[in-house]
Amino acid sequence: MNAIIIEDEKLVARELVASIEEIEAGINLLEILGSVKTAMRWFAENPEPDLVFADIQLSDGVSFDIFEKFKLTCPIIFTTAYNEYAIRAFKVNGIDYLLKPVELDELQRAIDKAKSIIKSKSKVALDFTKLVEALSSSNSSRITYKEHFLGNLRNSLVPVRTQEIACFNRETINFFVTKTGEKYILEMDTLDEVEVLLDPDIFYRANRQMIINIDAIQSVKSMTNGKLILKLKSPNHSFEIDISRDKAPVFRRWLEK
Repeated sequence: MNAIIIEDEKLVARELVASIEEIEAGINLLEILGSVKTAMRWFAENPEPDLVFADIQLSDGVSFDIFEKFKLTCPIIFTTAYNEYAIRAFKVNGIDYLLKPVELDELQRAIDKAKSIIKSKSKVALDFTKLVEALSSSNSSRITYKEHFLGNLRNSLVPVRTQEIACFNRETINFFVTKTGEKYILEMDTLDEVEVLLDPDIFYRANRQMIINIDAIQSVKSMTNGKLILKLKSPNHSFEIDISRDKAPVFRRWLEK
């Protein structure tokens, strides 16, 4: 799988290369492009790669300009310093994003999604108008989040207030557990779909299997290997949730907001 990186910060680019090489040996990095101008020239002279990693804001413009001109159909993973509020539209447009600093488990998740798109031979149609609108309006308009989820409890569908949900979990199926310990089957395909509907100040994607409510956390234990172990409040104290060493600093900042 051939890929390119569009990034104007050399240190960030080097770190991204090292992370990609660590977790995905099958990616052949063709080029690191440091500006809109050099990227425009590269795409004019080369065939479309299988995958693109791109920062949004570059020294001479925004990377959207590149993709609007060349109408790429390959998956694009945006690496960006924009916060979660500004880029919720990305996932529903069939692409993905990584917040800087890039974490290994999030990078792996995004690459896995891109590989799935490539394997299915799907063409990614990017609606940059919607993405630009999402970015420009994020600071001027109030973002609303899903207030209820429909859960299946013993073959009955029950609306549950989002604030009463302690965690969303993925095992063989998706389900959520309320703060009072009730477990409901969630009729949504992936936790990625759930994540973009939740207020990121209240809910945190701990790992691929779990999204947790900050109000449901009982304790956080630091391990010698740098990982964190979370326990949820009773009656959900049986849940022990791993936070990876790479993700631990970001999680701590989230807790302290």
